[in-house]
Amino acid sequence: MSERPGGDEPARVGTAIGALDDAVHQRHRLGILTITAEARDVEFSFLREALGLTAGNLSRHLAVLAEGGLVEISKGYAGRRPRTWVNITRSGRDALQAEMSALGSLLRAYRRSRNEES
Repeated sequence: MSERPGGDEPARVGTAIGALDDAVHQRHRLGILTITAEARDVEFSFLREALGLTAGNLSRHLAVLAEGGLVEISKGYAGRRPRTWVNITRSGRDALQAEMSALGSLLRAYRRSRNEES
């Protein structure tokens, strides 16, 4: 078996892919975590519109994140209107940071492999 240039690249890519968290990596859940990391309280309707989801789809994604301890959901009223707010937890921030780090590693490995092909 001959050694190709960049032969250790698949191991680096595999490690980066293995570091991706299934609960976080799904694009809508990643969007929820990213948006909630930027604000103290995010209203359900804002998330629904920002992510282009139905209320039912957003509720399911929030349930997965809440079950994992990555977000907290609170309900209350703004005037007479019922509202639902979403907050990222410390665990959610840590999971988001780990996901971004894994994505960064994957991107760096991809760029190295593209440069070696040139």
